This record gives sequence, structure tokens and C-alpha cells, in this order.
Amino acid sequence: MDLTGQLMSMLDSRLLDPLEILLQDDQPVGAMRDLLRVRAGEWARVLTGDDDTAAVHLIARLIGTLHSGDQPFNPPADWWRSPFGQIVLRRAGHPYAQAVSYATAGAMLGITRQAVHDLVRRGRLPRHPDGGVPVTAIRDRLPTEGNQ
Repeated sequence: MDLTGQLMSMLDSRLLDPLEILLQDDQPVGAMRDLLRVRAGEWARVLTGDDDTAAVHLIARLIGTLHSGDQPFNPPADWWRSPFGQIVLRRAGHPYAQAVSYATAGAMLGITRQAVHDLVRRGRLPRHPDGGVPVTAIRDRLPTEGNQ
């Protein structure tokens, strides 16, 4: 799935589908779905564009809206391999954590938890004092955009 498709999927499942259920009417939601489809394309361009500040602000808005609730933002490890997860990682790191588990670090890097453990053991990745791996170290290991 591409970035625009993933954004639209998140908007559908977290905003539009619940609203449709609540209203018991798909007509008003259909108009919003059409508008959000256009906006999702615009947002994808901002997220992949050259303006870091605009991208980070948009990430904050999207996560705040799509992952709101009483629980802290803690997506499943495989979310970090998704197009939006990779953009969030590259642009903002983890929005609410300085360090992540080995499993999450592996998902962020596209390697196994064991491979992360081996990198930490060999001193190739630092271990955070509170456990896990610092997100800054993960971001430093990511390939540059042109070398993916």
C-alpha cells in the first residue's frame, strides 16, 4: 500500500466508519470521504516533501487525531514498516518515546529482534539506560532516502 492509500485507510477506519455507524447514514460521510481522499494526497506530498517543519507538524496532527485516546501512542511493531510509519520515523522519530524495545527497533530498521540484540551486543547500536534502543540511534542507522 502506498502512503496516500495508508492515510486513507486510517481515515476510513478511525474517523469515517465510526461516524457512519453513529449517524446511521452514509451520505454525509461520503462527501467527507471524497474531501479526505483529496487531502490524503496533499498530505502525502507534504510528508514526503522538502519542508521538515511542515511534515513534522502534519505528523503531530495526524497522530493526535488518528491515535487519540487515553492510552499513549504505541503502535504495533510492524506499523513502523508501513509507509506512514517510515515517514514518522524519518521525520520525527518516535513522537513519545526516547527508546523502544528491540522488537520495535527491528521493525523500524527492517531486521529481526535478534539482529538488533546482536548489534547492541557488538556495540553497533547503543543500549538505552532504561532498556531498549534509543530512537536517535535507530534514525542514524536508516539508509538515506536515495539509498533505500
